[in-house]
Formats: sequence, C-alpha cells, structure tokens
Amino acid sequence: MAQHGFHDGSFPLFAPAGQGDEARGEPLAGRLPSYIFDHRKRLRDRFLQGGAAAMPDYEMLELVLFRAIPRQDVKPLARLLIDTFGDFNRVISASPPRLATVKGVGEAVILELKIVEAAAQRMMRGKVINRPVLSSWDTLLDYCHTAMAHRETEQFRILFLDRKNVLIADEEQARGTVDHVPVYPREVVKRALELNASALILVHNHPSGDPTPSAADITVTHQVKDAAEVLGLVLHDHLIIGKSREVSFRALGYL
Repeated sequence: MAQHGFHDGSFPLFAPAGQGDEARGEPLAGRLPSYIFDHRKRLRDRFLQGGAAAMPDYEMLELVLFRAIPRQDVKPLARLLIDTFGDFNRVISASPPRLATVKGVGEAVILELKIVEAAAQRMMRGKVINRPVLSSWDTLLDYCHTAMAHRETEQFRILFLDRKNVLIADEEQARGTVDHVPVYPREVVKRALELNASALILVHNHPSGDPTPSAADITVTHQVKDAAEVLGLVLHDHLIIGKSREVSFRALGYL
C-alpha cells in the first residue's frame, strides 16, 4: 500500500466555520485541497447527524486523526492502522511502541489515540467507582472489557470493596507478557488492608482472546482466597477478560 508523508501536529477536532481546517489560534499557511476538505466535512457532518453507529472503524479513526495530521489525507493511515491491529478498539489500545512501528505514526498521533483510550476508560470507571458492585454487575463487566479486553499483554487488576460491596478502589497490581502476569497473594491482601477493604474481585485479561482459565490461574486464585480468608477478607470472584467474552471463577465453580 502506497503511503503518504504524514506530519504530526495538534489541532482541534472541529474547526470554526470558514477556516478550512483545524485551527491553531493562528492563520494557516494555505488551504487544504478541496477534495480533502470536502471529505473531512462530510465525515464530520455524518458523525454529528447520525453518531458513530453507522460509521466503519476506519472512518471513526479518521475523525481522531484529523487533529494529529491536519494537512494530509488521513484515510490511508486509518486503513493501515486497522489492517495492522484489526479494529478500532485494538488501534486505540495498542501500546505506544507498537503504534510507533506503523509508517506515518508519530508522537501526535499516539497522543490522540491514547487520549481517546483514557477518556473511554475514565467514563466507564466513573460508572462503577463508589457504587455497589454486585447490583451493577453488567456495568462492571463493561468497564473491565473497556479497560482490558484489547490489551496486548496480560494485566492483573484488583477491585477493592467495602463492607457494603461498594467499589472503593480499582488498581493495577501487575503487568506481564502475552501469556503470563506475576501475582503475589501477600501483596494483594496487604493492599486490601491498607485500603480498609472487606472484599476483593480479581480481574485479568487473556490477550489471546480466549478467557478459559489456565491451571496457573486456578492455582493463584486459590492462593489469594486462602490468604484473604486468614485476614477476614472475602474473595467474591476472579474474572478473566477475553476479546468478546469473560469467564467468572464463581460461575465456573472454582470459588
């Protein structure tokens, strides 16, 4: 696929009328070619009128890239990113080093993608933090999928609950490789005591997309459960997040 020479910048997503492209608060040297300007306007209008539902992944990605690359056609780069990572979610959640290996991706592009990822995670986290977890289970699962389903390496998170099962903290305990993450039961329960938590939910992802528990997953879950019980803590569940589904250790009978 032939590639254009992209230049990173930082610009507002929707330009004020009459400026022809994203504004920096100063005059732009020249105007966009009409075919690029018209294409961007059509995409913006479709998004504002109908939202994201009817837009394919590469067009949603174009909207994000408008800010970072104001002077060129970004469709080739959007398609290249989708071809490289698979879909919009995987592009947004790809690590900066991997994104940087894609021709045309520089610091400004990576920044825009990471801002979108952080915003999505923060919005979903706001729906579960300081709320009763067990009565909003589906929302919790949505948050876990948003934060972890498309990661390229394993991540181990702990959800800390109080006596009323309200989520009081959500913390990353460890990061690992594509198929392993180190977990230390003593550190898990130590942190729970520091937060004055009464119960825990363990969460980790399988980058392969298959959330089937491994023997090691089962073993470490029992180790955490035993360590927690000694100190009067309850392990409600251990969730493994795959690409499109999750598994619950409690539902499988492991807890």
